Amino acid sequence: MQFRRLSPAAFAAPITLAAATPAFALPGRSGKEGEQGGGMGGLLLPLLVTFGIFYFLLVRPQQRQARDRKAMLDAVKKGDNVVTAGGIHGKVTGITDTVVTLEVAEVSGQKVRLKVDRDQITRVEKEVQA
Repeated sequence: MQFRRLSPAAFAAPITLAAATPAFALPGRSGKEGEQGGGMGGLLLPLLVTFGIFYFLLVRPQQRQARDRKAMLDAVKKGDNVVTAGGIHGKVTGITDTVVTLEVAEVSGQKVRLKVDRDQITRVEKEVQA
């Protein structure tokens, strides 16, 4: 078996021809004067639509929840029955800007009171009429 030896010019010719064909030309770079490429205008509309979807599905509901929670915490007053994030049920006996004192039980005639952060209150329970 014999191999045929090729000259370096035989390798360079197909590469030169392939690079010169219009199939490998960049989009929007046809070389003609007066034609414009895609630009940023084509990307702006999908970006705005995506931002709108995220705003209405994620940001806006979270803002509403934060506003409702702040209103609930501001409305807590003495005598309310509340539940903390740790699951402790108690009656509010004292309240400051950051700390709430809860009465959670009565043992041997003495009241058991806990001080918790106001932010730890998860809900205010309605009074149960017996």
